[in-house]
Amino acid sequence: MKIEFDQECSSCSGTGLYSGIGEDKSTAIVCHHCKGTGKSHFEHHYNEFTGRKPKHGIKRVYQSNPGIGIGENEKYSLEDFGGISHSDWDADKGFPQGSEMRIFTCPAWWYQGVNYELKPNWDECRLGGTFSSCNEFGRKHECWRKWDKENNK
Repeated sequence: MKIEFDQECSSCSGTGLYSGIGEDKSTAIVCHHCKGTGKSHFEHHYNEFTGRKPKHGIKRVYQSNPGIGIGENEKYSLEDFGGISHSDWDADKGFPQGSEMRIFTCPAWWYQGVNYELKPNWDECRLGGTFSSCNEFGRKHECWRKWDKENNK
């Protein structure tokens, strides 16, 4: 499908002329955006949305990725990274507490990118550097326990 129309040139407000810092009040140059026509042509090609399409081969879906390399290997399973099964995502079940990347991030790191309203504002989170350099990062499981308690899990 295609949407197509002419609209007023936003650079010259439809005049076809442009007066900038190099022209005084009584002079203008031909607008280089619309070539003096005063209009710009808009054309957008798209596929009409008929519903979410399947993506084959996906086993697990994550709400976000804060910069962690996600993938199965001899040390980690896909579940270790949090997330939900593809079938749960297809069924719009949402991301429950516990689906965060808890072994790799702390609550502040995770929720800064996922939902800032849920990011904890604890005194111990005033790190001033990177999340992974926080004094509490090695004990992030305790931070998650505290976050769960405060968020009724």
